[in-house]
Amino acid sequence: MAVSLYTSRVLLNTLGIQDFGIFSVVGSIVILFEFINGSMTASTQRFLSFEIGKGNSIGLDKIFSMSINIHVLIAAITLLLAETIGLWFVKTHLTIPNGRLDAALWIYHFSVLSFILTILRVPYNAMIIASEKMQAFAIISVIDVVMKLLIVFILLVIDFDKLKLYGLLVFGATLIISFLYKAYCKYRFRALSYRWKWDKNLFKTLLSFAGWNLWSNIAYIAFTTGINVLLNIFFGPTVNAARGIAYQVNGALGGFVANLRVAMNPQIIKSYATGDTLYMTKLAFTGSKFSFFLLLVLSLPLLIDIDVVLKLWLNIVPEYTALFCRLVIINTMVDCISAPLSTIAQATGKIKVYQITTGLLFFSILPISYLFLQFHFPPETPHYINIFISVVATITQIIMISRLVTFSRIDFLKEVVIPILFVSLLACVLPLFIYFTMDAGFSRFLCITFAAIFSSLSSIYLVGMRQEERQFVKAKMSLIISRTNMK
Repeated sequence: MAVSLYTSRVLLNTLGIQDFGIFSVVGSIVILFEFINGSMTASTQRFLSFEIGKGNSIGLDKIFSMSINIHVLIAAITLLLAETIGLWFVKTHLTIPNGRLDAALWIYHFSVLSFILTILRVPYNAMIIASEKMQAFAIISVIDVVMKLLIVFILLVIDFDKLKLYGLLVFGATLIISFLYKAYCKYRFRALSYRWKWDKNLFKTLLSFAGWNLWSNIAYIAFTTGINVLLNIFFGPTVNAARGIAYQVNGALGGFVANLRVAMNPQIIKSYATGDTLYMTKLAFTGSKFSFFLLLVLSLPLLIDIDVVLKLWLNIVPEYTALFCRLVIINTMVDCISAPLSTIAQATGKIKVYQITTGLLFFSILPISYLFLQFHFPPETPHYINIFISVVATITQIIMISRLVTFSRIDFLKEVVIPILFVSLLACVLPLFIYFTMDAGFSRFLCITFAAIFSSLSSIYLVGMRQEERQFVKAKMSLIISRTNMK
């Protein structure tokens, strides 16, 4: 997280607000094509985890090989669309300052190539996650972070157009990471090998499952990219820079929660494959609650007093950055409650109604935001709309999942939602008291941070945990203390 925040600062200072905004909005156009890949990513991870759960090595081999074929096809389609429709949109519809179109096109082409590599490595990444080889996943992630750090140092020492150079360096880093994923899979899963064969029935099965995910991905990416484009059209690249920084902060915080879900999702799917729905539900409940708690501990100091952090972190703070950061983090906290539940839907395979409904809800954010912006509402309006729709979507997802599996809405309310609400309220009291009684400055932020961590952890332990969870924590703490004393 520290590296991510540091690199964001250096990037903003090195590129400048204008070029950072160009990078954010142009990069979002490339991500627009993620809807093709995202649907197949979920499908690949689900079927690989399902076959591992059943212990079917033959089926696993077929799915792995077919998923590689499909992702090569997706990469080719994405490249075609990105270099035709996407390129046309960048040239004709985005607000690019005079003299920077050439650099914007440079970053666009390299972003497309980086994205193509990301698509091609999906089957290898999915295999590592499905097999729960989290140590390898963690090591490659650390290498990725180190390379991002190297990129910002190279930007500082090489005298070349910084925006163009950044696109080239990111592509190089993506190439290395993609090679590492493939090399590890070849080394670790020697019994699993790619065999060229086009299995029509398996292709239909994977594509049928991915089809409903496709709609959900189209809706999600349309509104995230669409909001970025709307802000560019109505307010210019400076607001895009503020939004880009907000999502970098959110990505640094959300990375911890994402890693927790990566470790938990295969277990949820495998539990369903073996018929252990009781354990599956328990995992999902625990994942929802502790994902929120983890994000609360990390983000509460920033939610309360992020302005001083931004001033220390960034030499240049674009307007709206602090507000955008708060709103994006709050939205992520809402979303993380329902994320493990969506894995249950993926595990059952009964995702048609689920994906159509959630997709429609998230897609509605874009036209509603456009309508408000047309009536001259401020730039933060789409974020408020996003939070409201996320709350509605979470409630809707809980209701739909309860109809798919043995899942009590009352139990979810008692074991997840109510503890989350009580912990959130109690955790805020002490840091908010400090915020309103001390003068603004770094000293106040430090006091708020310590108070927030203490009050969050105390509230989680006393109010947010069940008796067996507290006993588990006690046992782990006793073990750690005993080992420390032995040393």
